[in-house]
Amino acid sequence: MAAEAEVMDELRRLRARVPQLTGALAASVDGLVLVQDTPGVEPETVAALTATALSVAVRMADATGQGDFRELLVRGVYGYVATYAAGRTAVLTLLAQDRVNVGRLHLEGRRAGRRIGELVDAAAETRSPPAVAEPASEPTDPTAPATPPMPTVAPAPMPTRTRTPRAARTPSTTPNARTTTDS
Repeated sequence: MAAEAEVMDELRRLRARVPQLTGALAASVDGLVLVQDTPGVEPETVAALTATALSVAVRMADATGQGDFRELLVRGVYGYVATYAAGRTAVLTLLAQDRVNVGRLHLEGRRAGRRIGELVDAAAETRSPPAVAEPASEPTDPTAPATPPMPTVAPAPMPTRTRTPRAARTPSTTPNARTTTDS
């Protein structure tokens, strides 16, 4: 990937801005490591688990009508694992100590995810060559008419998800026994 050095620079700048980060990893949505700075952690395992968690998070957001995936936060006893969308084909996963300012983690993680997404998407666009038709093969029978070459068609873009509107909430007709008091 041509943008690998730039993505690594972004991870280093991110770790400088949030000193409580213990690791940072950019991965494809398929679970392949793009760039990593995760001392003491197996990056391939983290990338694969990120892809799995991402799949569940995307489905959860879609099923509940919350729209496209943006971020996922897991809190453990010893710290946080935060995953942010990074363009169309990548995600940013951050590992942080339990004393991290979560608001700052989100602010910087979102910024870095947006920047890494721009870099990865730009590199993917320059890598994909335009569609070219294959040359026609020679007919085996000289009296048979030549068949024209089949044009190569670019794949159709992925359909975009539409947000399903939520049903309007109806007020409860019975008072909540826990919140009312009789005097």
